[in-house]
Amino acid sequence: MSNPLLQSFNHPPFEQIENKHYKPAIEQALNAAREEVENISTSTEPANFKNTIEALEFSGFQLDRIVSVFFNLNSAETNPELQQIAQEISPWLSEFNNDILLNKALFSKIKTVYEQQNQENLNPEQTRLLEKVYKNFTRNGANLNEKQQQRLREIDTQLAQLSLKFGENVLAETNNFKLHITDESKVEGIPKTVLESAAELAQKEDKKEGYLFTLDYPSFIPVMKYAKHRELRKQLLKGFGSKAFKDNDYNNESQVLQISKLRFERAQLLGYNTHADFVLEERMAKSPETVNNFINELLEKAKPAAEREFNQLKDFAEKTDGITDFQKWDQAYYTELLKSKTFSLKEEDLKPYFELNQVIDGLFKITTKLYGLEFNENKSYELYHPDVKTFDVLENGSPKATLYADFHPRAGKRDGAWMTTYKPQFIKDGQNERPLVSIVCNFTKPTQSQPSLLTFNEVTTLFHEFGHALHAMLANTTYPSLSGANVYWDFVELPSQLLENWCYEPEALQLFAKHHKTSEVIPEELIAKIKASANFMEGLQSLRQLSFGQLDLAWHGIDPTDVNDVKAHELNAFKPTALLPDISTNCMSTAFGHIFQGGYSSGYYSYKWAEVLDADAFEAFKEHGIFNQTIADKFKSTVLSKGGTVEPMKLYKSFRGQEPKPDALLKRAGLID
Repeated sequence: MSNPLLQSFNHPPFEQIENKHYKPAIEQALNAAREEVENISTSTEPANFKNTIEALEFSGFQLDRIVSVFFNLNSAETNPELQQIAQEISPWLSEFNNDILLNKALFSKIKTVYEQQNQENLNPEQTRLLEKVYKNFTRNGANLNEKQQQRLREIDTQLAQLSLKFGENVLAETNNFKLHITDESKVEGIPKTVLESAAELAQKEDKKEGYLFTLDYPSFIPVMKYAKHRELRKQLLKGFGSKAFKDNDYNNESQVLQISKLRFERAQLLGYNTHADFVLEERMAKSPETVNNFINELLEKAKPAAEREFNQLKDFAEKTDGITDFQKWDQAYYTELLKSKTFSLKEEDLKPYFELNQVIDGLFKITTKLYGLEFNENKSYELYHPDVKTFDVLENGSPKATLYADFHPRAGKRDGAWMTTYKPQFIKDGQNERPLVSIVCNFTKPTQSQPSLLTFNEVTTLFHEFGHALHAMLANTTYPSLSGANVYWDFVELPSQLLENWCYEPEALQLFAKHHKTSEVIPEELIAKIKASANFMEGLQSLRQLSFGQLDLAWHGIDPTDVNDVKAHELNAFKPTALLPDISTNCMSTAFGHIFQGGYSSGYYSYKWAEVLDADAFEAFKEHGIFNQTIADKFKSTVLSKGGTVEPMKLYKSFRGQEPKPDALLKRAGLID
């Protein structure tokens, strides 16, 4: 019992946890969880909602807490030992999950409750949970014969390990790439703050002069946007695009092929045509046909605009620098240059107004105005890394949540930005348990002379992840599996993408966009330029997102049995949207973590799907005022607090009074009048 993970805790005791604690803690918690499930399935009492469905919902609570700590740290603060433990415990967890889903006695009880639900006076949330549990069992092998169930177990174990290996390889490739530059002429155009960070990194890592550039976004993106030296951009882009596609121990081609084929076999075993058919049955879209139609409808509007913008960029590059062979490493650079010329706006002009702590403060102010939440930093909680900040979130003086915020890149943290929880919200024994929510980002670090100044894109990323966090923090449901962001994946992006809209509104920007040296509020002319440039090259941006959705379905919406060449398959998927020459040494699939490591397989389209929802939803705020209390309260009560307790379209219609139409998105994007 000296193991801190086996003590009763609310906030994780991060500073007491050592790697050696995880396996014994998970083993013991697994045994306890198995016993709970065994008691439910062997009970001699007649099966009812309370002793079967509700009991199962709240079983394994200790295991869930320990596993959430482990896997969240394996993403945000990992090391080789932790990765090895992940490989060892993943089969245990996969086996346990299958032991539940393939437990005949347990399923018999669940089926009884499902078929006799009219005899119980269930409320809508209980009915929703019952349907979810019953479908989860039937969709995951409860009706298969013993031989089929055994194969399902094997597939799930393999998939868990392959997915982990995929992520480990991408992280290793990201960490292994370092581009050391000593020639000053090669860094022309790169902002001073970025160069200062690169110089500090060179000294820290190698005790070298010059600059060290990496594939972390705060290093990679500015080079692609601002480096005048074309060869430098080319080197970095080729490094980025070849992650896990090289002839070395970290190559992910085998993982991609195995994952896609195993997912297909699993879907077939369960009676579905493809993995996409299986996944989309439990999404707003319902079928691959709907998704394809949705993508094609947007493509019809976006592609002509993208082609016009692309030709404009090529012409601009040729006139500016005589570039006649426009390449992928030129796009971001000339886009930024043309944007600067068109709107007299440089990203570097904006950064002084977006100091990280001020942006956080502004985000909190906006949330207070909209939803009445209060945020107080609390330094008493244990942390897994000194960079992490913690906040008590209050509503009318009462605890609502704890927020963990982790903002800067480091070797043990995977790329990108995400929201996660260390404990969900739920109600048990009359106690409303409040969630522990975390947002993890990879923003520019402070240097010796500069604080952390965000690009405007980093500002919108922060708002995006905080929108997810609000979904978790404002949850008010009985059952943890229906709480917060436990909703259909093509609905989950609505709160996150909706909150991004406030980044473009003068009324919101004036609350936090202040010069970090002079405290001068961002001038109205800069705000006007931000708004005017919001749709710049929107056709190309839309085409890019839609192409990723098509690549996802190219792996998951087909029978991939005969696919043996990852690169060739990817090229074929990109054919309808490709405007630039291919780079033979680069491949997106081998580093496409969203679909091969995260939960977005067959669901990448949902970013665009949710954009339709968010554009339509924000119209309601714009019509009545972006801080209108009535509209904010309505969104809070109909969407943010309800989690997955109601069908998403019903929730949306209860907020908006109608189904969303793509017109609001297309208008906002400037793709239609």
